[in-house]
Amino acid sequence: MNYEDKKIVGIIASNVEPAVALNVIGHLAISIGKYSNEEIMGKEIITDKSGIEHLGISRFPFIITKVKVGKLKNAIDTAKNNPNLLVADYPRDMLDTRTDDELVESINSKENEKLEYLGAVIYGDTREVDEITGKFQLWRID
Repeated sequence: MNYEDKKIVGIIASNVEPAVALNVIGHLAISIGKYSNEEIMGKEIITDKSGIEHLGISRFPFIITKVKVGKLKNAIDTAKNNPNLLVADYPRDMLDTRTDDELVESINSKENEKLEYLGAVIYGDTREVDEITGKFQLWRID
């Protein structure tokens, strides 16, 4: 498999502060890694010349973008309707609750239209991911 065949794109809502954005991406990266297939990872362990082991990373690009909240919601909905894409999303409830039980209760009590998303990560075929995220602005601290 070629480096350019697949892509991982993180999307942050443009109104999210940098400290929160880093938290969101961290949680989403763990989630996407847990639920992805084995092809996402490069070499599992890389040993340096001194014999020290380092955990490998994704073999595919991981790009972080930002968009307005409405576009983020549309991107998540579009990606979730594509069975070839893996999507992890981060509703505000994940930030506003303290425990997993509180989070589950909070999300279970709302319709999808009532969820406010702070971010998402989409993984899959580069062409399919680009169809959704290709025009998004790269995330940076202004």
